[in-house]
Amino acid sequence: MDKDQLISVGGAGGFIGGALIADLRKQGFTRLRAVDQKPFDQWYQKFDDVENIQLDLQEKEACRIACKGAHTVYNLAADMGGMGFIENNKALCMLSVLINTHMLMAAKDAGVQRFFYASSACVYNGDKQKAFDVPALKEADAYPALPEDGYGWEKLFSERMCRHFREDFGIATRVARYHNVYGPWGTWDGGREKAPAAVCRKVALAKLSGKHEIEIWGTGEQTRSFMYITDCVYGTQMLTNSDFIEPINIGSAEMVSINQLVDMAEEIAGIKLQRSYKLDAPKGVNGRSSDNTLIKSVFDWEPTTRLRDGLEITYRWIYDEIVQGKASL
Repeated sequence: MDKDQLISVGGAGGFIGGALIADLRKQGFTRLRAVDQKPFDQWYQKFDDVENIQLDLQEKEACRIACKGAHTVYNLAADMGGMGFIENNKALCMLSVLINTHMLMAAKDAGVQRFFYASSACVYNGDKQKAFDVPALKEADAYPALPEDGYGWEKLFSERMCRHFREDFGIATRVARYHNVYGPWGTWDGGREKAPAAVCRKVALAKLSGKHEIEIWGTGEQTRSFMYITDCVYGTQMLTNSDFIEPINIGSAEMVSINQLVDMAEEIAGIKLQRSYKLDAPKGVNGRSSDNTLIKSVFDWEPTTRLRDGLEITYRWIYDEIVQGKASL
């Protein structure tokens, strides 16, 4: 697309949205609209040469403002967080359906050419994720439907909304199922952080405080794959600008246990910690990783950043944030 066509990013004050805006700027796109409900001082990344707007995208009129004149819309806005937030805030997660519904309606009325929706691996059937050493999830594994309660159901429903708006109104909708995105300039405390950021924070605090202990939620045997933010941003744009119309995994195929994730963070920090396990904490499914057969077949690409490499960058950033006084020891 032309570099002077307007791109609007919902959720731009968040982790992935901020990284996407930053990347689009680097590519030379000159008309960028960044929209988020958070006050500007709470945005993870904010740029003065971007049209920054504070709006609650659950509201229909806010979505009209966000989509007006846009060629491409990236909808990354949602009320979400890590497993601790998702399991304890199912109603809030479900209310995000208002965002995508109103954004699609506004995009239709505004003549938006391309519409990207950020879905999640939480849409996948829970019965296929009961083992720790579980087969990687293929796109077809979303049905028969048994997604994560609350958050997963909202994501699956919104995927269907995108499909029907494409079929009925001709909007070129694209849907990615993200698998656990991590990296710097994201949430690392406060209850909404995901596992890599939480582990990095706990290890950094243990190192700085001298209390060589760490609490792990669950048994630590739960398995996941984690995708570094640059791979996420690249794959998102690749899909949005393509002719591929079905939901597709964007995630790493490198599956590790939470215990192995802690091992990596300890190695990076140069420390060994005494582990305790909070067995009654929210922990999600036992096993989940991304089957990348489809994305490799369609795009000859898959996320390639090694977890060890991305985690080191993330740990160093979170460590620096703590040293700068953004968390108490």
